[in-house]
Amino acid sequence: MTEATMRSAGVFGHPTGLFVLFATEACERFSYYGMRALLLFYLVDHFLMGDAGGTGVLAAYGAMVYALPILGGIVADRWIGYRRAVIYGALLLCCGHLLMAYEGEAATVVDGIVHRDETARGVTFLALSFIVVGVGFLKPSITSMVGQLYELDDPRRDQGFTIFYLGINLGAFVATLLVGWLGHRFGWSYGFGAAGVVMIGGISIFMWGRRHLGVSGVPRTPERLTARYAGLTPVQWILIGGAVGVFVTWMLLNNIASLGILLIVLAVVSVAGVSAYAVLRCNPTDRDRLFIVLILTAVSSVFWALFEQMDKSVGLFAARNVDLTFLGLSITREQVTFLNPLMIIVFAPLFAMFWRGLSERRAEPSTPLKFALGILHAGLAFLVMAAGKYFVDAGHQAGIIWLIGGFLLLTSGELCLSPGGLSMVTPFSPAGIVGLMMGIWFLATSIATYVSGLLARLAAVPGAVGIKVDPSVSLTI
Repeated sequence: MTEATMRSAGVFGHPTGLFVLFATEACERFSYYGMRALLLFYLVDHFLMGDAGGTGVLAAYGAMVYALPILGGIVADRWIGYRRAVIYGALLLCCGHLLMAYEGEAATVVDGIVHRDETARGVTFLALSFIVVGVGFLKPSITSMVGQLYELDDPRRDQGFTIFYLGINLGAFVATLLVGWLGHRFGWSYGFGAAGVVMIGGISIFMWGRRHLGVSGVPRTPERLTARYAGLTPVQWILIGGAVGVFVTWMLLNNIASLGILLIVLAVVSVAGVSAYAVLRCNPTDRDRLFIVLILTAVSSVFWALFEQMDKSVGLFAARNVDLTFLGLSITREQVTFLNPLMIIVFAPLFAMFWRGLSERRAEPSTPLKFALGILHAGLAFLVMAAGKYFVDAGHQAGIIWLIGGFLLLTSGELCLSPGGLSMVTPFSPAGIVGLMMGIWFLATSIATYVSGLLARLAAVPGAVGIKVDPSVSLTI
């Protein structure tokens, strides 16, 4: 089969390789979001880390998940190719998710002192480190491979990405419900183990379907694969680098403050470098556009710091002070975040049609206005959820409708800000630094995720040990 035939033939008018990548990414997102649905409650309830400790670890983990793909994408693009990066990343993810299934002994409190199984805690942090580095290799590479399935002027290209992103949200939706239920009903190891098994399925699908990918993911400079640097090939260096990355990530999870300092340094250096480039190398038009990108990137970080409360302070609020029953159906505390991917699946096409209709009438809001709408929606979301505390029953439980309203506003804010944010970077950035500006965008998201952990501390119940606290106390936080 020729490359041209492979691009044209397939399923529903798209290359078969698209659905191989769709299924692989759906499995990876299932594993990621399934594990994440349990993680906060696992840290707070199993290890008794407290609200601030649990949300801090979750925020640090999330921050590195957003930051590492910057390096992983560079490595895949220049040396090993996207296919090898996907396989290596998937193997690391399998190791991480399966390690998460090791619980050890639950922490206990004796004479007011928390006694933890430090071996189990160390294994958990090691597992998270494998996952962080694995996502760093897999996430940017598999997305790039989708683009390589089509010619640049192929009218099916945008539709292909839409189908691919549907896989992301389907994986997240199913995972949050299923893994959340398994963890709640049978135990942590069953939920985490299910995430690992599905990830094994994901890499199996990718290996089986490689023949349908054509040249997608093949290194642009294959001669680099056999070149030697200090006696080692790039693949050997990447294997060593991955191991070092896991170790460094594990160290940062054990010293979250150091991660914060590192992110601040990276932000200062990046902004200073881009500002100098704008002043010294750009004409006035490009300079102004570059500063617009920097400003909007900073604004977006405010939104993401609020959005990331979904599985932190909002998750704790839902577990303690929300009646999770709606129309006779009940969900567990671990399943709450399924609302976001469900709403994305339902409302993303409607938003796309809405923006398209406004564009045809030349009335579509500008990118800065969409950013403002996104932050406005996020602010309103927290006002809605905060209002729920004034309408509680005798057990200090608010109705789930307040949570649904908050999630709806956060999701609508995401749909206002997120698509326009990424599409803004390329046309507004000078050709020579588009990749750098994309990296700064994701660095800002990483910093926002870290800051979300600091914000979550404001809602922490002082002295809380585990999830169960007096609901009248947690309601007043």
